Amino acid sequence: MASGGPAADLMAVIDDAHRTPAAWEDTRGTLEAAQWFWLATVRPDGRPHLVPLLAIWMDDALHFAASPNSRKGRNLARDPHCTIATREHGVDLVIEGEAVRVTDESRLRRIAAAYAAKYGWQVAVRDGALYGNGAPTAGPPPYAVYALTPATAFGFPAGQQFPPTRWRFASGSD
Repeated sequence: MASGGPAADLMAVIDDAHRTPAAWEDTRGTLEAAQWFWLATVRPDGRPHLVPLLAIWMDDALHFAASPNSRKGRNLARDPHCTIATREHGVDLVIEGEAVRVTDESRLRRIAAAYAAKYGWQVAVRDGALYGNGAPTAGPPPYAVYALTPATAFGFPAGQQFPPTRWRFASGSD
């Protein structure tokens, strides 16, 4: 992420022209607190594939696990572009970017510890992957870990916390 954070601008909404876009620093706590996320990937025939999953916000990226043999794992191997959405504290957040496989074992150990702290999911790290009991949507172990660094993010508040905002990160676009 560029120093100073991503560029923020208001999305086209009536009566919000006089309001200031939300600062990313004030909003990313939603990603840390959220329990459930939705991952959208693209199937080989171009159709979307949407599944619930657990994710960890760490090091300016969302981290999630999937069996490489699951539909989402196969989709990501073919096309790493994806979207993750969540809702927490009355704010809907949508993160777009490319999922990159994490294989560094020291980083995987930190991610495993974060999963244990947040969700109680106990996993072992070996051979660049996570091993343990998983949810049916995760597929069987081993679990590949992916990092989704935001290229673009969108925030939609349920109330008046801030106006709908788009954040464009250094590597992102619309």
